[in-house]
Amino acid sequence: MLQLVDFVVRNRFFLVFVLLEVLSVWLIVRSNTYWGATYFNTSNYYVAKTLAFSNSAREYTKLDEINSDLANENARLHALVTALNQKKPVDAPAGYIPDSVFASRFTYTVAKVVDNETNKTNNVLTIDKGTAHGIKPGMGVISATGVVGKVRFCSENYSVITSILHSQFMVSSKLVRSKEIGYAKWQGKDPNLVDMIDVSKYTKIFKGDSAVTSDQNSVFPPGIMVGRVETVTVNPNQTFYNIVLRLATDFRNLSYVYVVQNQQLGEQENLKLRTVETR
Repeated sequence: MLQLVDFVVRNRFFLVFVLLEVLSVWLIVRSNTYWGATYFNTSNYYVAKTLAFSNSAREYTKLDEINSDLANENARLHALVTALNQKKPVDAPAGYIPDSVFASRFTYTVAKVVDNETNKTNNVLTIDKGTAHGIKPGMGVISATGVVGKVRFCSENYSVITSILHSQFMVSSKLVRSKEIGYAKWQGKDPNLVDMIDVSKYTKIFKGDSAVTSDQNSVFPPGIMVGRVETVTVNPNQTFYNIVLRLATDFRNLSYVYVVQNQQLGEQENLKLRTVETR
């Protein structure tokens, strides 16, 4: 308190000057229409700027919550689109009516990426969902833009995903325009590019064509983007194209993913196992 009094005493002339200045400005604004209007407009401008900055700061602090809400909404939309596509496939013959349970067999769980690798030969990533959230090894993982990988290991609250940027990972893919089916496989070099193998050179391939997941896999829903055709070459001594795809998923900026559960996967795998045993 004594320090405050001492400060006022030492600066009394300056404080009186400031008070008189404020009083003078107030009197001018009150008695002069022009300066009153100018003051009103100026104060409104700065108040609006301050409020805008405050709102921006408040929105920035809520970005994680907003992103989480968007990811949940995307998961719901993914499930809806997949079910609609399966209920009425574009290339289905006349009279084909798929079972409703089959059409809605895929469900999605949103997860956040907590660790990610892109510069190794065999890359993996870690998500913040595990067995406590219904995640199991073998489930597919996608992003908002395309294929990511497959669940490899799970703990109660975390899962390790084998990325598509892994030398031992392949996903059955189909070229949209030519309808040709092959396998997308990473060669361990550029994290933006993968090869598409086993595509016959006797079919016309278009540069820029989309490669999506095919119907011939039980892990991913059909029609999920894998990438776009970057280059197409052919060796006269080979029967297959050398196709390079630019990945749809940007692994360096991956934040949220969707774990895909095929609720009929166990039934499909059991049938395959029985087929192998009876051969």
